[in-house]
Amino acid sequence: MLKHIRIRNFAIIDHIDIEFHAGMTALTGETGAGKSILLGALGLMLGDRADSDNVRVGSSKSEISAEFDISKLDHIKQWLKAKELDAENDCLLRRRLSEDGRSRAFINSTPVPLQDLRELGEMLVDIHGQHEHQSLMRSDMQRQLLDDYSQHKPLLSELKDIYQNWKKTSSEYEQLLHDSKNRSDRLDLLRYQVGELDALAPVAGEYAALSEEHQRLANVDKLSATSQQALMALYDADDGNIYSQLSQQINLIESASETDHQLAPANTMLNEALVQIEETASLLRDYLSSLDSNPHRFNEVEQRISIMHDLARKHRVEPDQLTTVHEQLQQELKNLDHADENLSKLEKQSLALKQSYLTVAGKLSRSRGQFAQSLNKDISRAMQTLGMAGGKFEILVKTDTQSTFSAQGLDDIEFTVTANAGQPCKPLAKVASGGELSRISLAIQMITAQQGRIPTLIFDEVDSGVGGGIAEIVGKHLRLLGNDRQVFCVTHLPQVASQSHHHMRVQKHMENNQTTTQIQPLSDNERIEEISRMLGGIEITRQTRAHAKEMLDKAQA
Repeated sequence: MLKHIRIRNFAIIDHIDIEFHAGMTALTGETGAGKSILLGALGLMLGDRADSDNVRVGSSKSEISAEFDISKLDHIKQWLKAKELDAENDCLLRRRLSEDGRSRAFINSTPVPLQDLRELGEMLVDIHGQHEHQSLMRSDMQRQLLDDYSQHKPLLSELKDIYQNWKKTSSEYEQLLHDSKNRSDRLDLLRYQVGELDALAPVAGEYAALSEEHQRLANVDKLSATSQQALMALYDADDGNIYSQLSQQINLIESASETDHQLAPANTMLNEALVQIEETASLLRDYLSSLDSNPHRFNEVEQRISIMHDLARKHRVEPDQLTTVHEQLQQELKNLDHADENLSKLEKQSLALKQSYLTVAGKLSRSRGQFAQSLNKDISRAMQTLGMAGGKFEILVKTDTQSTFSAQGLDDIEFTVTANAGQPCKPLAKVASGGELSRISLAIQMITAQQGRIPTLIFDEVDSGVGGGIAEIVGKHLRLLGNDRQVFCVTHLPQVASQSHHHMRVQKHMENNQTTTQIQPLSDNERIEEISRMLGGIEITRQTRAHAKEMLDKAQA
Protein backbone atom coordinates (compact mmCIF):
# COMPACT_ATOMS: atom_id res chain seq x y z
CA MET A 1 0.00 0.00 0.00
CA LEU A 2 1.22 3.49 -0.87
CA LYS A 3 1.69 5.37 2.42
CA HIS A 4 3.37 8.60 1.42
CA ILE A 5 4.62 10.45 -1.62
CA ARG A 6 7.04 13.35 -1.76
CA ILE A 7 7.56 15.37 -4.96
CA ARG A 8 10.07 18.18 -5.43
CA ASN A 9 10.43 20.41 -8.49
CA PHE A 10 8.56 18.21 -10.96
CA ALA A 11 6.96 20.02 -13.94
CA ILE A 12 4.74 22.69 -12.30
CA ILE A 13 4.84 21.00 -8.89
CA ASP A 14 7.03 22.91 -6.46
CA HIS A 15 6.72 20.60 -3.51
CA ILE A 16 4.17 18.06 -2.34
CA ASP A 17 4.24 15.89 0.79
CA ILE A 18 1.12 13.85 1.27
CA GLU A 19 -0.02 10.81 3.24
CA PHE A 20 -2.34 8.18 1.79
CA HIS A 21 -4.61 5.59 3.40
CA ALA A 22 -6.28 2.30 2.62
CA GLY A 23 -9.53 2.21 0.68
CA MET A 24 -10.64 4.29 -2.29
CA THR A 25 -9.24 7.79 -2.79
CA ALA A 26 -10.76 10.17 -5.37
CA LEU A 27 -8.54 12.76 -7.07
CA THR A 28 -10.54 15.64 -8.52
CA GLY A 29 -9.93 19.13 -9.84
CA GLU A 30 -10.50 21.43 -12.76
CA THR A 31 -9.27 20.34 -16.19
CA GLY A 32 -5.58 21.22 -16.43
CA ALA A 33 -5.12 21.42 -12.67
CA GLY A 34 -2.29 18.90 -12.79
CA LYS A 35 -3.83 15.47 -12.18
CA SER A 36 -1.98 14.03 -15.16
CA ILE A 37 1.24 15.62 -13.90
CA LEU A 38 0.79 13.82 -10.59
CA LEU A 39 0.40 10.50 -12.43
CA GLY A 40 3.45 11.38 -14.51
CA ALA A 41 5.50 11.89 -11.36
CA LEU A 42 4.29 8.58 -10.00
CA GLY A 43 5.15 6.89 -13.30
CA LEU A 44 8.66 8.35 -13.21
CA MET A 45 9.11 7.05 -9.67
CA LEU A 46 7.99 3.60 -10.89
CA GLY A 47 10.58 3.51 -13.66
CA ASP A 48 9.18 5.43 -16.65
CA ARG A 49 11.60 7.09 -19.07
CA ALA A 50 12.95 10.39 -17.74
CA ASP A 51 12.91 13.69 -19.63
CA SER A 52 14.75 16.88 -18.73
CA ASP A 53 11.50 18.79 -19.38
CA ASN A 54 10.13 17.16 -16.22
CA VAL A 55 12.41 19.33 -14.07
CA ARG A 56 10.65 22.47 -12.86
CA VAL A 57 11.86 25.67 -14.52
CA GLY A 58 14.55 27.33 -12.42
CA SER A 59 15.51 24.10 -10.61
CA SER A 60 18.60 21.95 -11.14
CA LYS A 61 16.96 18.64 -10.26
CA SER A 62 13.66 16.95 -9.55
CA GLU A 63 13.07 14.23 -6.98
CA ILE A 64 10.14 11.90 -6.36
CA SER A 65 10.00 9.39 -3.52
CA ALA A 66 7.27 7.09 -2.26
CA GLU A 67 6.95 4.89 0.81
CA PHE A 68 5.05 1.61 0.64
CA ASP A 69 3.80 -0.70 3.38
CA ILE A 70 4.88 -4.23 2.36
CA SER A 71 4.28 -5.93 5.71
CA LYS A 72 1.81 -8.38 4.13
CA LEU A 73 3.54 -8.72 0.75
CA ASP A 74 5.86 -11.70 1.22
CA HIS A 75 6.64 -12.07 -2.50
CA ILE A 76 7.98 -8.48 -2.57
CA LYS A 77 10.04 -9.08 0.60
CA GLN A 78 11.55 -12.14 -1.09
CA TRP A 79 12.33 -10.11 -4.22
CA LEU A 80 14.07 -7.44 -2.13
CA LYS A 81 16.01 -10.07 -0.19
CA ALA A 82 17.17 -11.72 -3.42
CA LYS A 83 18.46 -8.32 -4.58
CA GLU A 84 20.24 -7.83 -1.21
CA LEU A 85 18.07 -4.82 -0.44
CA ASP A 86 16.45 -4.06 2.89
CA ALA A 87 13.29 -6.16 3.21
CA GLU A 88 11.56 -4.80 6.31
CA ASN A 89 7.89 -3.81 6.51
CA ASP A 90 8.36 -0.50 4.67
CA CYS A 91 9.89 0.02 1.24
CA LEU A 92 11.13 3.38 -0.07
CA LEU A 93 11.40 4.07 -3.81
CA ARG A 94 13.16 7.21 -5.00
CA ARG A 95 14.00 8.74 -8.38
CA ARG A 96 16.22 11.77 -8.92
CA LEU A 97 16.24 13.61 -12.26
CA SER A 98 18.82 16.24 -13.27
CA GLU A 99 18.15 19.13 -15.63
CA ASP A 100 20.52 17.51 -18.18
CA GLY A 101 18.16 14.52 -18.43
CA ARG A 102 20.21 12.07 -16.36
CA SER A 103 18.49 10.21 -13.57
CA ARG A 104 19.27 7.90 -10.66
CA ALA A 105 17.05 5.30 -9.02
CA PHE A 106 17.09 4.11 -5.41
CA ILE A 107 15.35 1.35 -3.46
CA ASN A 108 15.62 1.66 0.31
CA SER A 109 18.40 4.27 -0.14
CA THR A 110 20.49 1.88 -2.26
CA PRO A 111 21.29 2.90 -5.87
CA VAL A 112 19.78 0.39 -8.32
CA PRO A 113 19.47 -0.05 -12.10
CA LEU A 114 16.33 1.50 -13.55
CA GLN A 115 15.14 -1.97 -14.58
CA ASP A 116 15.04 -3.04 -10.92
CA LEU A 117 12.96 0.04 -10.03
CA ARG A 118 10.59 -0.71 -12.90
CA GLU A 119 10.30 -4.40 -11.97
CA LEU A 120 9.51 -3.60 -8.34
CA GLY A 121 7.16 -0.78 -9.34
CA GLU A 122 5.08 -3.16 -11.45
CA MET A 123 4.58 -5.35 -8.39
CA LEU A 124 3.49 -2.41 -6.23
CA VAL A 125 1.30 -0.20 -8.43
CA ASP A 126 -0.91 -0.82 -11.45
CA ILE A 127 -2.14 2.17 -13.44
CA HIS A 128 -5.22 1.57 -15.59
CA GLY A 129 -5.83 4.01 -18.36
CA GLN A 130 -3.78 5.43 -21.21
CA HIS A 131 -0.45 4.84 -19.46
CA GLU A 132 2.39 2.34 -19.49
CA HIS A 133 1.67 0.49 -16.24
CA GLN A 134 -1.11 -1.73 -17.53
CA SER A 135 -0.16 -5.18 -16.38
CA LEU A 136 -3.34 -6.73 -17.78
CA MET A 137 -1.91 -6.19 -21.25
CA ARG A 138 0.91 -8.64 -20.59
CA SER A 139 0.31 -12.29 -21.42
CA ASP A 140 2.23 -13.47 -18.37
CA MET A 141 0.02 -11.35 -16.10
CA GLN A 142 -3.11 -12.65 -17.83
CA ARG A 143 -1.99 -16.23 -17.19
CA GLN A 144 -1.08 -15.42 -13.60
CA LEU A 145 -4.41 -13.71 -12.96
CA LEU A 146 -6.33 -16.74 -14.27
CA ASP A 147 -4.18 -19.10 -12.18
CA ASP A 148 -4.63 -16.98 -9.05
CA TYR A 149 -8.39 -16.89 -9.61
CA SER A 150 -8.38 -20.67 -10.15
CA GLN A 151 -6.19 -21.27 -7.06
CA HIS A 152 -3.67 -23.23 -9.11
CA LYS A 153 -0.70 -22.62 -6.81
CA PRO A 154 -0.37 -26.29 -5.65
CA LEU A 155 -0.77 -27.60 -9.21
CA LEU A 156 1.78 -25.11 -10.56
CA SER A 157 4.21 -26.01 -7.78
CA GLU A 158 3.92 -29.70 -8.67
CA LEU A 159 4.39 -28.94 -12.37
CA LYS A 160 7.42 -26.76 -11.68
CA ASP A 161 9.15 -29.52 -9.68
CA ILE A 162 8.53 -32.07 -12.45
CA TYR A 163 9.69 -29.61 -15.10
CA GLN A 164 12.93 -28.81 -13.31
CA ASN A 165 13.71 -32.52 -12.75
CA TRP A 166 12.90 -33.30 -16.38
CA LYS A 167 15.08 -30.44 -17.61
CA LYS A 168 18.02 -31.53 -15.44
CA THR A 169 17.70 -35.19 -16.46
CA SER A 170 17.32 -34.32 -20.15
CA SER A 171 20.37 -32.07 -20.01
CA GLU A 172 22.45 -34.84 -18.42
CA TYR A 173 21.19 -37.31 -21.04
CA GLU A 174 22.03 -34.98 -23.94
CA GLN A 175 25.49 -34.27 -22.55
CA LEU A 176 26.23 -37.96 -22.06
CA LEU A 177 24.88 -38.75 -25.53
CA HIS A 178 27.11 -36.06 -27.02
CA ASP A 179 30.11 -37.40 -25.13
CA SER A 180 29.31 -40.94 -26.26
CA LYS A 181 29.62 -39.99 -29.94
CA ASN A 182 33.33 -39.38 -29.38
CA ARG A 183 33.52 -42.09 -26.75
CA SER A 184 36.26 -44.23 -28.28
CA ASP A 185 38.74 -41.39 -28.80
CA ARG A 186 37.90 -39.89 -25.44
CA LEU A 187 38.33 -43.22 -23.66
CA ASP A 188 41.80 -43.69 -25.18
CA LEU A 189 42.84 -40.21 -24.08
CA LEU A 190 41.38 -40.62 -20.60
CA ARG A 191 43.04 -43.99 -20.04
CA TYR A 192 46.40 -42.51 -21.05
CA GLN A 193 45.96 -39.42 -18.83
CA VAL A 194 44.71 -41.41 -15.85
CA GLY A 195 47.57 -43.88 -16.35
CA GLU A 196 50.13 -41.07 -16.14
CA LEU A 197 48.54 -39.71 -12.99
CA ASP A 198 48.16 -43.20 -11.50
CA ALA A 199 51.91 -43.70 -11.97
CA LEU A 200 52.61 -40.41 -10.25
CA ALA A 201 49.92 -41.00 -7.56
CA PRO A 202 49.87 -37.39 -6.37
CA VAL A 203 48.81 -36.77 -2.77
CA ALA A 204 47.08 -33.65 -1.48
CA GLY A 205 49.69 -31.24 -0.04
CA GLU A 206 52.58 -33.25 -1.46
CA TYR A 207 53.90 -30.57 -3.81
CA ALA A 208 54.31 -28.01 -1.01
CA ALA A 209 56.10 -30.57 1.17
CA LEU A 210 58.43 -31.62 -1.66
CA SER A 211 59.25 -28.00 -2.46
CA GLU A 212 60.22 -27.39 1.17
CA GLU A 213 62.36 -30.55 1.28
CA HIS A 214 64.04 -29.65 -2.01
CA GLN A 215 64.95 -26.24 -0.64
CA ARG A 216 66.50 -27.80 2.45
CA LEU A 217 68.49 -30.46 0.57
CA ALA A 218 69.80 -27.88 -1.90
CA ASN A 219 71.20 -25.75 0.94
CA VAL A 220 72.29 -28.42 3.43
CA ASP A 221 75.96 -27.26 3.61
CA LYS A 222 75.01 -23.65 4.23
CA LEU A 223 72.41 -24.61 6.83
CA SER A 224 74.91 -26.87 8.61
CA ALA A 225 77.65 -24.23 8.70
CA THR A 226 75.30 -21.55 9.99
CA SER A 227 73.87 -23.80 12.70
CA GLN A 228 77.36 -24.99 13.78
CA GLN A 229 78.62 -21.43 14.00
CA ALA A 230 75.66 -20.43 16.16
CA LEU A 231 76.13 -23.48 18.42
CA MET A 232 79.81 -22.69 18.94
CA ALA A 233 79.11 -19.07 19.79
CA LEU A 234 76.31 -19.91 22.17
CA TYR A 235 77.70 -22.96 23.99
CA ASP A 236 80.43 -25.16 22.50
CA ALA A 237 83.41 -22.75 22.16
CA ASP A 238 86.10 -23.47 24.74
CA ASP A 239 86.30 -19.87 25.84
CA GLY A 240 84.25 -16.84 25.29
CA ASN A 241 80.94 -18.63 24.54
CA ILE A 242 77.82 -16.71 25.44
CA TYR A 243 76.63 -19.32 27.96
CA SER A 244 79.86 -18.99 30.02
CA GLN A 245 79.87 -15.20 29.87
CA LEU A 246 76.24 -15.05 30.95
CA SER A 247 76.93 -17.43 33.84
CA GLN A 248 79.67 -15.11 35.10
CA GLN A 249 77.37 -12.09 34.94
CA ILE A 250 74.68 -13.99 36.84
CA ASN A 251 77.15 -14.69 39.66
CA LEU A 252 78.10 -11.00 39.84
CA ILE A 253 74.46 -9.74 39.80
CA GLU A 254 73.43 -12.39 42.33
CA SER A 255 76.13 -11.22 44.69
CA ALA A 256 75.18 -7.56 44.19
CA SER A 257 71.49 -8.28 44.74
CA GLU A 258 72.29 -9.36 48.29
CA THR A 259 73.28 -5.74 48.87
CA ASP A 260 70.34 -4.25 46.91
CA HIS A 261 67.27 -6.39 46.38
CA GLN A 262 66.16 -4.20 43.45
CA LEU A 263 68.61 -6.22 41.31
CA ALA A 264 66.73 -9.45 42.03
CA PRO A 265 64.43 -9.19 38.99
CA ALA A 266 67.44 -8.68 36.72
CA ASN A 267 69.01 -11.79 38.18
CA THR A 268 65.80 -13.76 37.54
CA MET A 269 65.66 -12.69 33.90
CA LEU A 270 69.33 -13.56 33.35
CA ASN A 271 68.73 -17.05 34.72
CA GLU A 272 65.80 -17.46 32.35
CA ALA A 273 68.01 -16.33 29.46
CA LEU A 274 70.61 -18.90 30.49
CA VAL A 275 67.99 -21.66 30.32
CA GLN A 276 66.88 -20.43 26.88
CA ILE A 277 70.46 -20.52 25.56
CA GLU A 278 70.92 -24.04 26.87
CA GLU A 279 67.68 -25.21 25.22
CA THR A 280 68.63 -23.43 21.96
CA ALA A 281 71.97 -25.25 21.95
CA SER A 282 70.20 -28.57 22.42
CA LEU A 283 67.82 -27.77 19.54
CA LEU A 284 70.76 -26.87 17.26
CA ARG A 285 72.52 -30.16 18.06
CA ASP A 286 69.36 -32.11 17.17
CA TYR A 287 68.96 -30.12 13.96
CA LEU A 288 72.61 -30.72 12.93
CA SER A 289 72.27 -34.42 13.55
CA SER A 290 69.17 -34.52 11.31
CA LEU A 291 70.88 -32.71 8.45
CA ASP A 292 72.10 -35.18 5.93
CA SER A 293 73.78 -34.36 2.66
CA ASN A 294 71.95 -36.97 0.60
CA PRO A 295 72.49 -36.46 -3.14
CA HIS A 296 70.36 -39.50 -3.96
CA ARG A 297 67.33 -38.15 -2.08
CA PHE A 298 67.90 -34.72 -3.58
CA ASN A 299 67.75 -36.20 -7.11
CA GLU A 300 64.60 -38.15 -6.23
CA VAL A 301 62.81 -35.04 -4.99
CA GLU A 302 63.98 -32.94 -7.92
CA GLN A 303 62.84 -35.56 -10.43
CA ARG A 304 59.36 -35.88 -8.84
CA ILE A 305 58.90 -32.12 -8.79
CA SER A 306 59.89 -32.00 -12.47
CA ILE A 307 57.29 -34.66 -13.36
CA MET A 308 54.67 -32.74 -11.44
CA HIS A 309 55.48 -29.58 -13.35
CA ASP A 310 55.30 -31.40 -16.69
CA LEU A 311 51.87 -32.94 -15.93
CA ALA A 312 50.57 -29.64 -14.55
CA ARG A 313 51.52 -27.93 -17.82
CA LYS A 314 49.72 -30.65 -19.80
CA HIS A 315 46.53 -30.15 -17.84
CA ARG A 316 46.97 -26.38 -17.56
CA VAL A 317 46.78 -26.31 -13.79
CA GLU A 318 49.11 -25.60 -10.88
CA PRO A 319 51.11 -28.59 -9.56
CA ASP A 320 49.20 -28.63 -6.28
CA GLN A 321 45.94 -29.13 -8.26
CA LEU A 322 46.98 -32.45 -9.81
CA THR A 323 45.18 -34.45 -7.12
CA THR A 324 41.87 -32.82 -8.04
CA VAL A 325 42.49 -33.32 -11.78
CA HIS A 326 43.30 -36.98 -11.12
CA GLU A 327 40.01 -37.54 -9.29
CA GLN A 328 37.99 -35.74 -12.00
CA LEU A 329 39.51 -37.74 -14.83
CA GLN A 330 39.01 -40.99 -12.93
CA GLN A 331 35.30 -40.14 -12.48
CA GLU A 332 34.88 -39.22 -16.15
CA LEU A 333 36.57 -42.46 -17.20
CA LYS A 334 34.26 -44.40 -14.89
CA ASN A 335 31.21 -42.64 -16.36
CA LEU A 336 32.25 -43.34 -19.94
CA ASP A 337 33.01 -46.95 -19.15
CA HIS A 338 29.39 -47.23 -17.99
CA ALA A 339 27.97 -44.82 -20.58
CA ASP A 340 25.54 -47.26 -22.17
CA GLU A 341 24.13 -48.20 -18.81
CA ASN A 342 23.84 -44.56 -17.72
CA LEU A 343 22.32 -43.51 -21.05
CA SER A 344 19.60 -46.11 -20.76
CA LYS A 345 18.88 -45.13 -17.17
CA LEU A 346 18.71 -41.39 -17.96
CA GLU A 347 16.55 -41.99 -21.03
CA LYS A 348 14.01 -43.95 -18.97
CA GLN A 349 13.99 -41.25 -16.28
CA SER A 350 13.53 -38.50 -18.87
CA LEU A 351 10.65 -40.28 -20.57
CA ALA A 352 8.94 -40.97 -17.24
CA LEU A 353 9.30 -37.33 -16.19
CA LYS A 354 8.03 -36.18 -19.60
CA GLN A 355 4.92 -38.30 -19.20
CA SER A 356 4.40 -36.99 -15.66
CA TYR A 357 4.78 -33.44 -16.96
CA LEU A 358 2.21 -33.99 -19.74
CA THR A 359 -0.22 -35.52 -17.25
CA VAL A 360 -0.01 -32.61 -14.79
CA ALA A 361 0.11 -30.01 -17.59
CA GLY A 362 -3.03 -31.58 -19.09
CA LYS A 363 -4.77 -31.39 -15.76
CA LEU A 364 -3.76 -27.73 -15.48
CA SER A 365 -5.02 -26.98 -19.00
CA ARG A 366 -8.42 -28.53 -18.31
CA SER A 367 -8.74 -26.63 -15.05
CA ARG A 368 -7.76 -23.38 -16.73
CA GLY A 369 -10.42 -23.94 -19.37
CA GLN A 370 -13.12 -24.62 -16.77
CA PHE A 371 -12.29 -21.61 -14.61
CA ALA A 372 -11.92 -19.40 -17.70
CA GLN A 373 -15.57 -20.10 -18.54
CA SER A 374 -16.66 -19.06 -15.06
CA LEU A 375 -14.49 -15.94 -15.13
CA ASN A 376 -15.78 -15.02 -18.61
CA LYS A 377 -19.38 -14.99 -17.34
CA ASP A 378 -18.60 -12.97 -14.21
CA ILE A 379 -16.55 -10.31 -16.00
CA SER A 380 -19.03 -10.06 -18.89
CA ARG A 381 -21.81 -9.58 -16.34
CA ALA A 382 -19.80 -6.83 -14.60
CA MET A 383 -19.22 -5.08 -17.94
CA GLN A 384 -22.97 -4.72 -18.46
CA THR A 385 -23.18 -2.60 -15.31
CA LEU A 386 -20.29 -0.37 -16.39
CA GLY A 387 -21.83 1.18 -19.49
CA MET A 388 -20.88 -1.59 -21.91
CA ALA A 389 -24.27 -3.21 -22.56
CA GLY A 390 -23.82 -6.20 -24.84
CA GLY A 391 -20.10 -6.29 -24.06
CA LYS A 392 -18.42 -9.66 -23.79
CA PHE A 393 -15.22 -10.92 -22.19
CA GLU A 394 -13.58 -14.17 -23.25
CA ILE A 395 -10.37 -15.88 -22.13
CA LEU A 396 -8.78 -18.04 -24.80
CA VAL A 397 -6.87 -21.05 -23.50
CA LYS A 398 -4.85 -22.53 -26.36
CA THR A 399 -2.99 -25.75 -25.52
CA ASP A 400 -0.15 -27.09 -27.65
CA THR A 401 1.32 -30.38 -26.41
CA GLN A 402 4.06 -30.04 -29.03
CA SER A 403 5.27 -26.69 -27.74
CA THR A 404 8.38 -26.22 -25.64
CA PHE A 405 7.90 -27.28 -22.05
CA SER A 406 7.89 -24.56 -19.38
CA ALA A 407 7.24 -24.34 -15.65
CA GLN A 408 3.90 -22.63 -16.42
CA GLY A 409 2.50 -25.40 -18.61
CA LEU A 410 1.64 -25.70 -22.30
CA ASP A 411 -1.08 -23.05 -22.54
CA ASP A 412 -1.17 -19.73 -24.31
CA ILE A 413 -3.57 -17.52 -22.31
CA GLU A 414 -5.11 -14.48 -24.02
CA PHE A 415 -7.75 -12.06 -22.72
CA THR A 416 -10.14 -10.90 -25.46
CA VAL A 417 -13.06 -8.49 -25.26
CA THR A 418 -15.65 -6.55 -27.16
CA ALA A 419 -17.46 -3.56 -25.68
CA ASN A 420 -20.35 -3.73 -28.18
CA ALA A 421 -22.95 -6.39 -28.89
CA GLY A 422 -22.53 -8.26 -32.16
CA GLN A 423 -18.85 -7.39 -32.50
CA PRO A 424 -16.17 -10.12 -32.34
CA CYS A 425 -13.85 -10.25 -29.35
CA LYS A 426 -10.38 -8.85 -29.91
CA PRO A 427 -7.23 -9.08 -27.78
CA LEU A 428 -7.42 -6.77 -24.76
CA ALA A 429 -4.27 -4.97 -25.92
CA LYS A 430 -6.09 -3.83 -29.09
CA VAL A 431 -9.04 -2.16 -27.33
CA ALA A 432 -8.97 1.39 -28.74
CA SER A 433 -10.82 3.46 -26.13
CA GLY A 434 -8.87 4.33 -23.00
CA GLY A 435 -12.11 4.80 -21.06
CA GLU A 436 -13.44 1.40 -22.12
CA LEU A 437 -10.11 -0.22 -21.34
CA SER A 438 -10.15 1.29 -17.85
CA ARG A 439 -13.68 0.07 -17.18
CA ILE A 440 -12.87 -3.40 -18.52
CA SER A 441 -9.85 -3.43 -16.22
CA LEU A 442 -12.12 -2.36 -13.37
CA ALA A 443 -14.50 -5.24 -14.14
CA ILE A 444 -11.62 -7.73 -14.15
CA GLN A 445 -10.11 -6.33 -10.95
CA MET A 446 -13.50 -6.27 -9.25
CA ILE A 447 -14.09 -9.99 -9.93
CA THR A 448 -10.54 -11.08 -9.10
CA ALA A 449 -9.84 -8.67 -6.23
CA GLN A 450 -9.28 -11.39 -3.66
CA GLN A 451 -6.58 -13.04 -5.81
CA GLY A 452 -4.89 -9.82 -6.99
CA ARG A 453 -1.21 -9.47 -6.17
CA ILE A 454 -0.70 -5.77 -6.91
CA PRO A 455 -1.74 -3.83 -3.78
CA THR A 456 -2.29 -0.36 -5.27
CA LEU A 457 -4.53 0.30 -8.28
CA ILE A 458 -4.89 3.63 -10.05
CA PHE A 459 -7.79 4.21 -12.44
CA ASP A 460 -7.33 7.23 -14.66
CA GLU A 461 -10.70 8.63 -15.77
CA VAL A 462 -12.53 5.29 -15.84
CA ASP A 463 -15.71 7.38 -16.08
CA SER A 464 -14.80 8.68 -19.53
CA GLY A 465 -17.88 8.58 -21.75
CA VAL A 466 -20.37 7.65 -19.02
CA GLY A 467 -22.64 9.55 -16.68
CA GLY A 468 -25.73 9.37 -14.53
CA GLY A 469 -26.57 5.97 -13.07
CA ILE A 470 -23.66 4.18 -14.77
CA ALA A 471 -21.21 6.64 -13.26
CA GLU A 472 -22.66 5.90 -9.84
CA ILE A 473 -22.25 2.15 -10.47
CA VAL A 474 -18.64 2.72 -11.51
CA GLY A 475 -18.07 4.58 -8.25
CA LYS A 476 -19.71 1.82 -6.19
CA HIS A 477 -17.54 -0.80 -7.86
CA LEU A 478 -14.41 1.21 -7.14
CA ARG A 479 -15.45 1.64 -3.51
CA LEU A 480 -16.12 -2.09 -3.23
CA LEU A 481 -12.72 -2.82 -4.76
CA GLY A 482 -11.22 -0.45 -2.20
CA ASN A 483 -12.31 -2.82 0.58
CA ASP A 484 -9.59 -5.27 -0.55
CA ARG A 485 -7.05 -3.10 -2.35
CA GLN A 486 -5.85 0.49 -2.21
CA VAL A 487 -7.62 2.31 -5.04
CA PHE A 488 -6.99 5.76 -6.52
CA CYS A 489 -9.40 7.20 -9.07
CA VAL A 490 -8.85 10.32 -11.16
CA THR A 491 -12.38 11.47 -12.00
CA HIS A 492 -14.50 14.41 -13.21
CA LEU A 493 -17.79 12.90 -12.12
CA PRO A 494 -19.37 13.65 -8.74
CA GLN A 495 -21.18 10.28 -8.80
CA VAL A 496 -17.76 8.55 -8.70
CA ALA A 497 -15.97 10.96 -6.35
CA SER A 498 -18.78 10.80 -3.77
CA GLN A 499 -18.29 7.05 -3.40
CA SER A 500 -14.67 7.34 -2.23
CA HIS A 501 -13.43 6.75 1.31
CA HIS A 502 -11.01 9.69 0.94
CA HIS A 503 -11.02 12.72 -1.32
CA MET A 504 -8.17 14.93 -2.56
CA ARG A 505 -8.38 18.04 -4.69
CA VAL A 506 -5.73 18.99 -7.23
CA GLN A 507 -5.45 22.75 -7.80
CA LYS A 508 -3.26 25.26 -9.58
CA HIS A 509 -1.93 28.31 -7.75
CA MET A 510 0.21 31.30 -8.61
CA GLU A 511 3.26 31.81 -6.39
CA ASN A 512 5.95 34.38 -7.17
CA ASN A 513 4.60 34.73 -10.72
CA GLN A 514 4.93 30.98 -11.25
CA THR A 515 2.19 28.37 -11.63
CA THR A 516 2.31 25.53 -9.16
CA THR A 517 0.12 22.49 -8.50
CA GLN A 518 -0.96 21.48 -5.02
CA ILE A 519 -2.89 18.51 -3.60
CA GLN A 520 -5.15 19.00 -0.62
CA PRO A 521 -6.91 16.28 1.41
CA LEU A 522 -10.51 17.39 1.92
CA SER A 523 -12.50 17.48 5.14
CA ASP A 524 -16.19 16.52 5.16
CA ASN A 525 -17.28 20.12 4.58
CA GLU A 526 -14.67 20.64 1.88
CA ARG A 527 -15.88 17.48 0.16
CA ILE A 528 -19.39 18.93 0.01
CA GLU A 529 -18.00 22.06 -1.64
CA GLU A 530 -15.94 20.05 -4.15
CA ILE A 531 -18.81 17.72 -5.06
CA SER A 532 -21.03 20.83 -5.37
CA ARG A 533 -18.53 22.37 -7.77
CA MET A 534 -18.53 19.19 -9.84
CA LEU A 535 -22.35 19.17 -9.84
CA GLY A 536 -23.18 22.84 -10.31
CA GLY A 537 -20.36 24.47 -12.16
CA ILE A 538 -19.50 28.13 -11.46
CA GLU A 539 -22.45 29.08 -9.26
CA ILE A 540 -22.97 26.81 -6.27
CA THR A 541 -26.44 27.04 -4.75
CA ARG A 542 -27.98 25.79 -1.53
CA GLN A 543 -29.74 23.07 -3.48
CA THR A 544 -26.44 22.00 -5.05
CA ARG A 545 -24.81 21.68 -1.64
CA ALA A 546 -27.79 19.72 -0.36
CA HIS A 547 -27.54 17.38 -3.33
CA ALA A 548 -23.79 16.92 -2.75
CA LYS A 549 -24.34 16.14 0.94
CA GLU A 550 -27.07 13.67 0.05
CA MET A 551 -24.74 11.88 -2.39
CA LEU A 552 -21.97 11.65 0.24
CA ASP A 553 -24.34 10.49 2.98
CA LYS A 554 -25.79 7.84 0.69
CA ALA A 555 -22.33 6.55 -0.25
CA GLN A 556 -21.23 6.31 3.39
CA ALA A 557 -24.42 4.55 4.52
